[in-house]
Amino acid sequence: MRNKEPIWLKIIRILLACLFLFSSFTKAVDPVNFGITMNDYFVSFGMGFLHPLAQFAAVCAILCEFVLGCMMLFRIRVNLASWGYLLFMSFFFLLTLWLAVAEYLEVHHIHDFGVVKDCGCFGQAVKMSNLQTFLKNVVLIIPTIIVFVNRKKIPDSRLTILGQWIAVAVFAAIAVLFQLHCIRHLPLIDFTDWKKGNDVVAFIEQPAQKEVMFIYRNKVDNTEVKLTQDELMSQSDDFYENYDYVDRIDSIIKDIVRAKIDGFNMLDENGADHAFELISHDNDQPLYVLYMHDLSETKAKGVEKAKKLAADCAAKDVAFVAVSNSSPEEIAAFVEANGLDFPVYYNPIDPIKGPFMVRDAVRSNPGIILFEKGVVKDKWAWRDFPETCVK
Repeated sequence: MRNKEPIWLKIIRILLACLFLFSSFTKAVDPVNFGITMNDYFVSFGMGFLHPLAQFAAVCAILCEFVLGCMMLFRIRVNLASWGYLLFMSFFFLLTLWLAVAEYLEVHHIHDFGVVKDCGCFGQAVKMSNLQTFLKNVVLIIPTIIVFVNRKKIPDSRLTILGQWIAVAVFAAIAVLFQLHCIRHLPLIDFTDWKKGNDVVAFIEQPAQKEVMFIYRNKVDNTEVKLTQDELMSQSDDFYENYDYVDRIDSIIKDIVRAKIDGFNMLDENGADHAFELISHDNDQPLYVLYMHDLSETKAKGVEKAKKLAADCAAKDVAFVAVSNSSPEEIAAFVEANGLDFPVYYNPIDPIKGPFMVRDAVRSNPGIILFEKGVVKDKWAWRDFPETCVK
């Protein structure tokens, strides 16, 4: 006769399973982001050489979490799942304890560990500090231990042993295929600040607006006139014969507006910033921006597709530009090597601290965002680049 699971234990088991499934889903919809988080952990712990394995490690971690959640929810190999939960939670309990302590020491300027500030346990859906994450794990490890201690009171599913392992294989296949789709294209759910429909002008510094007045004096009666640059340009040659230049007055008519998150620039080879000029509420023309955060990792096939789209945009007089975090020297070499005939602007960042706004804007290298009046109208991973642009 099968043991009947106590109702209180069933509630704890289901809630614990649902939490694991929710946690895995929020990361699986954007596995590239969790790969970035894994790489941040590697760098933080002095293992930056593992960078090539960061995305693989992220996929495996999400896979394990999802499979364990399904096993616990559907009572598949409960004893094994209970051990998995205990090991999983114990590891992250100790890890987040260290992160919380390390961050405390950093905040109080005792020692700089280069600690990761966001654990990424719920992807970008729910952001938590290291202390909040640790306290969450303090709470979660209690039901984990309860389920582990009482695991023999939870009967396995009525499936045969083979059937249960087949179910585990199906869970794993779902997790892997779902993540691969989101990696090859774009996140199923976009939690970034640059998602479709978002106004991103707040992330771009708006320069101060100046008014320049030119003062000219009449050669006959010494009367003075003040003219704007546009008014001056419209004057006939007779004006300059009758008036002498005296002075100019520069005044600020609108103060500089700082970006909500400082760090997004589009600098040309002379250091001039074109970000606000291109991405603003006043620009009602379509604007395609090609994002290539690291030119050494940019997919060549994506660049070729971007060149074809840029050519179509040029034929239709639609703006097409690019932006990269790579150095101006790397950009110049890349432009020449790939025969690019559109501007590639430079976004300088701290390679350790960021903010990595070019990398985070679109989960693809390269990727494209279509703007109109400062609003994200659409975005594509390089595999899905359109062949023609909108007019």
